Amino acid sequence: MMVNKKQIKELLNESACTHNEQKKSSCDKPKSGATSGGCAFEGAQIALFPFADAVHLVHAPSTCLGASWETRATPSSYDGENNTYLGYSTNVTAHDVIFGGNQKLEDSIEYIATNKNPKAIFVYETCVTAMIGDDMDNIASRMEIKYGIPIVVVHAPGFVGSKNLGSRLAGEAVLDKLIGTKEPMEIHPFGINLIGEYNVTGDMWQYTPILEKIGIKVVSTLAGDGRIESIHTAHRAKLNVIVCAKSLITLCRKMEERFGIPYISVSFYGKRDTSNAIRSIVSAFKNKELSRKAEEIIAEEEEALESRLLPYREILQGKKAILNTGGNKSWSIASALQDIGIEVVATSIAKATLEDIEIAKQYVPILIKSPANEQAKLIDEHNVDILLAGGRSLYTAIKKKIAFVDVNQEKKVSYGAYGGLENLAKDVCAAVQNPVFRVVGTPAPWEVSHA
Repeated sequence: MMVNKKQIKELLNESACTHNEQKKSSCDKPKSGATSGGCAFEGAQIALFPFADAVHLVHAPSTCLGASWETRATPSSYDGENNTYLGYSTNVTAHDVIFGGNQKLEDSIEYIATNKNPKAIFVYETCVTAMIGDDMDNIASRMEIKYGIPIVVVHAPGFVGSKNLGSRLAGEAVLDKLIGTKEPMEIHPFGINLIGEYNVTGDMWQYTPILEKIGIKVVSTLAGDGRIESIHTAHRAKLNVIVCAKSLITLCRKMEERFGIPYISVSFYGKRDTSNAIRSIVSAFKNKELSRKAEEIIAEEEEALESRLLPYREILQGKKAILNTGGNKSWSIASALQDIGIEVVATSIAKATLEDIEIAKQYVPILIKSPANEQAKLIDEHNVDILLAGGRSLYTAIKKKIAFVDVNQEKKVSYGAYGGLENLAKDVCAAVQNPVFRVVGTPAPWEVSHA
């Protein structure tokens, strides 16, 4: 179904969002410059790309795909051909803008269906194809009947709004076309769906083995290490667990209304939050034996983790940090840093939701609204030792001669759950002890005055 103003208004005025509790009109209403941090098309791609058994076809000029393809390291355990490593585009040209790109889209779907054998095809509408009015839904319906596989049109052209809105539109497409379309072989009494978990650098693999050891079964994920076959049966899970991406709260609210599945929101960053997340999931099932098993395993994991963290705590004792990231990481990474003995002086809330801001207040004393203006000043005022942020903030760390750790999606190792906390401790210690941050900010020998 083509996206329209009414649908966008509904998604931005989500009844389950915190802004409605505070009687605000909208959480992220599109405005000038909204797409500078990523457009709706990019958000939709990020939300769905981890489905490795599907082909992702972008109906657009090839530059749309080239600018945003594979922007996150989302590993998959899929043993078939992982089609996310390849970028598929219809390569719309000026000729297609004038005469329409319907035939090119149909030919592309036919090629993919006959040569790649995917479990589904996601077809992304973009700014150009939305404006020229290609009949994507009609083509997808006809080709779906012809080849017998789901063809999901994702109407998320960049101009409709931000990356956050694009993720919501992707969730709508999956709910309308895939969820609840097949029945599972069996229904697990403690089955969950992981929603908004993209398995960036393998975060999900840090905690799913622990959940399975307790007796929790992951029915499906949207979309980290996801499978199309699993998402078909997501309506038979007993609980939806939102991990990180609050943008998909609309999907969870609608699944509760349609299928009676309750939802909770958790974080798997740091020791405390991981343990609390496990307890929240287990308590939702109200099963004494499950709770007993969970407490037993939590105690084992925490004890083992504490012994591994001892050498890092000695190095990090008394260190101060500033955190500049987005979304729930504005507080979840802060929690993880505190778990390894670091004082978090301030965190950025520039890209955080109202709910994230309220939680961040419980962890960090100073909330930064404009990192570009406040970050460097706070480093000086509070004698900060470490800056944890995205790659664009590296220059600030170099200029201020302090350690830097990249904690955004470009990071190379997982910081999720108990094992990820140890990885974070290793990386922070390595940065603190790295002499390059002290050396690079000093004048070169030929710049030193000999006067």
